[in-house]
Amino acid sequence: MASAKQRSNRIGRYASTTVAGEEVRAYVPPPLPPNPPVRLEGLYPKLEAANRALGRLDGVTSILPDTPLFLYMYVRKEALLSAQIEGTQSSLSDLLLFESDEVPGVPIDDVEEVSNYVAAMQLGIDRMREGLPMSNRLIRELHGVLLRGGRGSAKQPGEFRRSQNWLGGTRPANARYVPPPYELVAEQMSALEKYIHNHADRMPLLVRTAMVHVQFETIHPFLDGNGRLGRLLITLLLVAEGALREPVLYLSLYFKTRRQDYYEALQRVRTDGDWEYWLEFFLDGVRQTAEQAAATAGDILALFERDRAMIQGLGRPAGSALQVHQFMQAHPITSVAAASRSLSISTPTVRKSVGHLVDLGILSEVTGKRRDRVFAYREYMAILAAGTEPL
Repeated sequence: MASAKQRSNRIGRYASTTVAGEEVRAYVPPPLPPNPPVRLEGLYPKLEAANRALGRLDGVTSILPDTPLFLYMYVRKEALLSAQIEGTQSSLSDLLLFESDEVPGVPIDDVEEVSNYVAAMQLGIDRMREGLPMSNRLIRELHGVLLRGGRGSAKQPGEFRRSQNWLGGTRPANARYVPPPYELVAEQMSALEKYIHNHADRMPLLVRTAMVHVQFETIHPFLDGNGRLGRLLITLLLVAEGALREPVLYLSLYFKTRRQDYYEALQRVRTDGDWEYWLEFFLDGVRQTAEQAAATAGDILALFERDRAMIQGLGRPAGSALQVHQFMQAHPITSVAAASRSLSISTPTVRKSVGHLVDLGILSEVTGKRRDRVFAYREYMAILAAGTEPL
């Protein structure tokens, strides 16, 4: 256990700043890595378990018959969960209805925030595959996409903040946490960027990633969207460093279900320099989340195989019904007209195929209308939506 003096070296300083005429103490974290270094001895069992689970997940997703489809839906689930932590009320159904030009059941800003997260994740993967390293340039690009519409569009998208922000409370003086003054943000983010590329640091990748996440959240460099972007960076860093071939690990469900524990673990780093407590929490989350993702992939595969077997038993109508079934895997909520347009199959044929899938119990109508009806692949949606009920 580190001594009190050693712990104090891990704790930052406070800087005075004035907000609306009120003097406020803002926290300025020390640069990474922590000093004294993180003690790994007690963390090795959790680190090994997390790495094993991560490796199994990477292996499972690499042999999926349709990895892009799994990613397409799984990224949407993560986007939804990450936005819910920030207070949006969207459901997975709302997002899919929005993307298919149907009408969601919540305010459009809520759904747009989730859709922007999906776009930011895709941009991050594309830019890294083009050769752009994880950098402040990329972080600002991602933020610009994240806040390009919805409630955050007036909060300086793509730009580090130029005013003081705070977490919790009605003003900085009664806030739960006050990040560094805005004048120090560029300097703090530059130091973080240097640490990300400091390959002389021999800490395991998961430990480095966990520390980068805390530092980003502590600096809170943007006026809005810091939480969503900070969670997104976890996955992007693991892909950038080759721990994952595809962006399939997302911790938002773990953070959502253990929200208070998450905030406490972040705060203990700031107030006590207790990096080990945070790392235990983070590594448990990686293990649990990787195991859940691998199980989800298996459940989806089993469902698709079972339903394909039922459809093949239809005889002559099976051909077009299988095409509709394939379409529903990427669009689990859709209308006959949308499926007909995408598949270039006549509307009457698609209508008949949807009817067969309804009779088999694979699809069900969700509007209760006689016209402009919408159909859902309910069991698939249930697997995908596990844990995404709004807070």
